[in-house]
Amino acid sequence: MGFKRFVALGDSFTEGVGDPDPTRPNGVRGWADRVADVLATHEPDFGYANLAIRGRKLPQILAEQVEPALALRPDLISIHGGGNDVLRPSVDVDELAAAYDEAIGVLSATGARVVMFTVADPGLNPVLKVIRGRTAIFNEWVREIADKHGATVVDMWRMRGWKVAEVLDADRLHLNAVGHQAIAIATLDALGVEHDLQELPPPVVAELTAREQRAADLAWARTHLAPWVKRRLTGRSSGDGVSPKYPVLTPLHHPAGRVG
Repeated sequence: MGFKRFVALGDSFTEGVGDPDPTRPNGVRGWADRVADVLATHEPDFGYANLAIRGRKLPQILAEQVEPALALRPDLISIHGGGNDVLRPSVDVDELAAAYDEAIGVLSATGARVVMFTVADPGLNPVLKVIRGRTAIFNEWVREIADKHGATVVDMWRMRGWKVAEVLDADRLHLNAVGHQAIAIATLDALGVEHDLQELPPPVVAELTAREQRAADLAWARTHLAPWVKRRLTGRSSGDGVSPKYPVLTPLHHPAGRVG
């Protein structure tokens, strides 16, 4: 049996940041849109809502998106959160997990299939590996919560073999089209949904000398790291003023290569 009503909750990962597409709301596509495009080929009355907003921490996701999602009566729900929380200087992972557990219980009680995600291993990124320990603890909570409520887990922590330069956008934080396609494939496989999606060829990455790498790192720090730090210091978010891509169940009619 296919899914007829898919609602995606979360942050930039689920909104699709890093996978630009000017034909889509908010100018991005992402793994969830890619999954929805496939599901739409199986069900003529398929509807898709994506409530995710970049920059959202897990408590915000739960407070702002769970109730609207329930109102749409989905039979498939995806939720990703926690990545923005573990990036903060301090975070109570156990407190996060308790709130997550409660929310997943509510979502699962509807009878919908619930898909959860672990956070990708930050050890792959030398800038972020300092948070590897707390990320691992949070991910173990995700697996435990999923086991408790019968949710499906797409375990990004265990997705090895990725090269950062091949799957991440220029900001070194968000997945690019290659990465989003890989997550779409993993999600459909976890759901047991037949599909024809193929991995995208990675971008050609030039080998840099040590001097060139330092220059690239400095340019990245100016362009991406400094604005991120400024937002943290001023209490602002990249999601300020951003609206959900698909706030209600929406039929998908994207004409150009929408399931690839």
